[in-house]
Amino acid sequence: MFRKLLSVPSPLPCAFRHFSICELPPELAQLQQTCRAFVDSQLKPIAAELDRERRFPKETIEQLADLGMMRVTVDPEYPGGSGQGMLALSLIVEELSRGCGSTGSIVSIHNCLYANLLDRVGSREQKDRFFRKYSCATLGAFALSEADAGSDVAALSTRAVEDGDGFVLSGTKAWVTSALEAKSGIIFATVNPELKYKGITAFLVDFEEAPGLTIGRPEEKLGIRASSTCNLILENVKIPKSNLLGTIGGGFRLAMEQLDRARIGIASQALGIAQAALEEAIAYAKQR
Repeated sequence: MFRKLLSVPSPLPCAFRHFSICELPPELAQLQQTCRAFVDSQLKPIAAELDRERRFPKETIEQLADLGMMRVTVDPEYPGGSGQGMLALSLIVEELSRGCGSTGSIVSIHNCLYANLLDRVGSREQKDRFFRKYSCATLGAFALSEADAGSDVAALSTRAVEDGDGFVLSGTKAWVTSALEAKSGIIFATVNPELKYKGITAFLVDFEEAPGLTIGRPEEKLGIRASSTCNLILENVKIPKSNLLGTIGGGFRLAMEQLDRARIGIASQALGIAQAALEEAIAYAKQR
């Protein structure tokens, strides 16, 4: 996929930022320039409208999927997989966030917390099922936090009860990015609250095959409003045992490891937004 991305014609004229500590490899420097050109020509002109109307950037996400940006770190054997590292993903998220905070957030969360985790930990059968059933433009969600278990995720109360050939999930997850648009997600629940963090377990849930799953209303936010943030309400949602991601009780470690990767995405979002603010301030200062 990245061959298509890197074969895009020369980007629009723009200042190119160099790094003082090291130089980007040529292919990543070209990726950065190409992303910047896409943002300037396709994303910046519609960013304010998307935010104002709280409108999900469906067409933009489809374009990014065609460019290999929605499964950046996923093995290329899967549709849309680009097989790149976190540095490539960081550059993509930074440039997208420079043009549209919502789009940067959507791409960051989907790549860092869903696609990368499934590719890294999922079984062959799980990856075949979820990466092939849904197109690379289809979003996945990551549901860890709860209203009473934000920073202290070990205190989460969503339950997973073993039931014959599967598990039954019950509880409410909070602040789930792209919950309205996602077709599947990784949901964390405890098999035994008395075990604290040792009971937390990760599960793959296909939203289209999950009776009892309800998406809550979108949160009213001050910004990044083209990206939905909602509760996920699980009322006796039955999933097969084959949807267990990793091991029983291994979810806390998975979450902590994946959040470390997600912090790269968050930092890249912040850097891109800060760069946009600086560019706007300079442009205003030159003409006022």
